[in-house]
Amino acid sequence: MGYSDQRFNVNLSILFTELPLLERPAAAAAAGFTAIELWWPWVDAPTPEQSELDALKQAIEDAGVQLVGLNFYAGQLPGPDRGALSIPGEESEKFRANLSVAADFAKSLGCTALNALYGNRVEGVDPATQDELALENLVLAAREADRVGAILLIEALNKPESPLCPIVSAPKAIETVDKVNAATGLGNAKFLMDLYHLSMNGEDLPSVIAAYADKTGHVQIADNPGRGAPGTGSLPLEGLLDQLKKTGYEGWVGLEYKAADAAASFEWLPREARAAR
Repeated sequence: MGYSDQRFNVNLSILFTELPLLERPAAAAAAGFTAIELWWPWVDAPTPEQSELDALKQAIEDAGVQLVGLNFYAGQLPGPDRGALSIPGEESEKFRANLSVAADFAKSLGCTALNALYGNRVEGVDPATQDELALENLVLAAREADRVGAILLIEALNKPESPLCPIVSAPKAIETVDKVNAATGLGNAKFLMDLYHLSMNGEDLPSVIAAYADKTGHVQIADNPGRGAPGTGSLPLEGLLDQLKKTGYEGWVGLEYKAADAAASFEWLPREARAAR
């Protein structure tokens, strides 16, 4: 067991950001990885020019890496936003406009997981109104994901860093997953279990894994404190991933941590364990 028994991918929206976007897939491949994920890369453009989509697709294909996860449009990320789908008006409209674009892009690269970030509470808007809009948009997202053979991921963030986001615990994310699946009948909404966010919330990680592994579609890791590479903080990430594996989780583990020099930050993971099997 241990790290050598996992299927890791690199999140190119947080690692290798010292490089231009189109150079990052090759950098991940040069570091020994064969799989990547991305937040929506165009923070100002839910519907970018086709030439931009084509250029990114080409860069991923040329690098020989597999795209395994992609966010729908989520506003300024990184930045002040935590998603767009629960925000009435322009942001919700941008999210809807992005759905088919993101789904088609994912399909073109064989990516089967799409993450829909909920968004922050908005001052002066009734939370119930936001939640109603959110469910409408998550249903649309689940249908788009299903159209391209993908799952829809719903992620719990952490309250200290995302105080205005209402999904800041594993149970709240699972409740949302269940609501979406009940509304669509598709069963393709899954939990995105980010062990860093859950630890920042003070949640009992072994209990979360035991309770929700069967509803988990994707996992992300960073150490805590600091959101750095495994071994820079105090989280027992290797043991937690072993526990996940023993529950039957066979999915991806996204490396979503901060590092000034991405290539130098992978020393905790033997090179032969970086290529996904």
